[in-house]
Amino acid sequence: MATNDVPALDALELTIVVDNETDTLSSIDPGVDQLPELASLLQRLPPSREHEGHPGVCAFDHLCVACHGLSVLVRGTVGSETRTALFDVGPYGDVWLDNVGRLGIDLADIECVFLSHWHADHSGGFPVAIQAIAQARSEAGLAPPIVDVHPDRPDQRGVQLPSGAFALLPPEPTIAALEGAGGTIWQTAAPHTVADFFLGSGEIDRVTAYETGLAGHHTWRGDDGEADPLIMDERFLAAHVRGRGVSVLSACSHAGVVNACLGARRLFPDVPIDVVLGGYHLAGALMEPRIPETVRDLLDLIDPRIVAPGHCTGWRAKAALADAFAPGRYGPSVVGSRYHLVAES
Repeated sequence: MATNDVPALDALELTIVVDNETDTLSSIDPGVDQLPELASLLQRLPPSREHEGHPGVCAFDHLCVACHGLSVLVRGTVGSETRTALFDVGPYGDVWLDNVGRLGIDLADIECVFLSHWHADHSGGFPVAIQAIAQARSEAGLAPPIVDVHPDRPDQRGVQLPSGAFALLPPEPTIAALEGAGGTIWQTAAPHTVADFFLGSGEIDRVTAYETGLAGHHTWRGDDGEADPLIMDERFLAAHVRGRGVSVLSACSHAGVVNACLGARRLFPDVPIDVVLGGYHLAGALMEPRIPETVRDLLDLIDPRIVAPGHCTGWRAKAALADAFAPGRYGPSVVGSRYHLVAES
């Protein structure tokens, strides 16, 4: 597809609905366009008392719940038009719904639900979320949401541990379950527009020598299981903000976060990389040796304006990234936070 099918946006807002961590108290570096969860709540909630002329807002009972997974609400604006997509849902429908309520998200706005890859910490909440979105859109007189998934759906996945045992993810939701929840299913492995304003990648080329997939990963279809470290159904979502560059949402980066960014570069030639948000999957004894090369290539090859690691990145990689990209270029993904990116001349 031609990337000129995807417009340069006037503004892009990324709201973290589900992530592994909650942190509303840490300071935000100047130059990082991120709004902490608490600041957002203080803007949105009405005051419940006043002291010495200052309003008091009861905000701490509205904080989102963290869990192992990822979900990001993606809202793009061009002129007076706005498009909204949901990037993954996370593992639990009830957690997703609770956080949506805490964040004040209007479910009827969500036109498309885009699945990065078939892993239950990203897809497990799909039936519940799709049903809620479809109902909200129906009540608003709008079409059912598009549910955008890769056609190569496994039945179940897991990782073999050094002990030999398998740590299994729950079974994947079926296509029939997604349809039954009220979604209109799109299955595609090719690059394509998402909700008119965003670009969903196709297969991510594996270019770097060290980003060799998820060690120990296996996939089952029925009773047949096989080693599947590459997870070729993984896709990223990209959005281009005029004058800033292309933001890359890479949910787990099983293809490698550097490979994902290189893929975005090929789809948007001559456009710099803006925010790189999501899981960089550099956690665990088998993955952590890749940290130095990943940090080096992010700095030297990709040169993003902001790194926003979350989910499965791991604390060791986050520490290395914070050191390499400080000051003003590190703004980690935590649940309830928002990134607001505005076009520059």
